[in-house]
Amino acid sequence: MGSEGPIPAVTIHLTGFKKFHGVAENPTETIVNNLQAYMNKRGLPKGFILGSCTILETAGHGALVSLYQTLQSAVNRDTNSSNSGRVIWVHFGVNSGATRFAIENQAVNEATFRCPDEMGWKPQVLY
Repeated sequence: MGSEGPIPAVTIHLTGFKKFHGVAENPTETIVNNLQAYMNKRGLPKGFILGSCTILETAGHGALVSLYQTLQSAVNRDTNSSNSGRVIWVHFGVNSGATRFAIENQAVNEATFRCPDEMGWKPQVLY
């Protein structure tokens, strides 16, 4: 009846990857880098906030510090917000062999890539 107060906003945080072996120009980097300006121009739907847009190293260990900093900063900001509502994290990835988009609802970092990552690390194969 109008006494419930404002509906908390939905905050969306986006991540993408830099270039990696076989993908010289990662489209996820382009999307995430350009999305903030695009949304500033076009506007977000009512009730949505674009919390952050972050590009991560395409490296097993190299992405961790940046990812943890992004998560911590967002958690602190969302916790201290007077309008804290739901928070959605979306990570864009690339599958160079895919013929269509795929949506995963749970990511698994299995570190089974066939070549060294962008910082030269290659996971050990345990038999």
